[in-house]
Amino acid sequence: MFVMKSFCGPATLQLRLFSTRTLPTLTLFTKLVLQQVDISLPENRLWWDRYRWDIPVFHLNGQFVMKHRVDTALLDKLLQDAEGQ
Repeated sequence: MFVMKSFCGPATLQLRLFSTRTLPTLTLFTKLVLQQVDISLPENRLWWDRYRWDIPVFHLNGQFVMKHRVDTALLDKLLQDAEGQ
């Protein structure tokens, strides 16, 4: 296990333990072209710096769409608009 120190206030120190076990597998079945970016890989340091606290993040055709939660209505509209182009 790894130990990470984080400050919750000016004088408060909190320790959090992180497990080294394998992450669960999420399977997405789609008709779209899907690009997965593992931000923990060294070659994706730019994305790690930008989004490490904001996962999940969605881009559509290279443009930022949403983060933290999926707005299904917005995503559906954007996908329909993209298919119509």
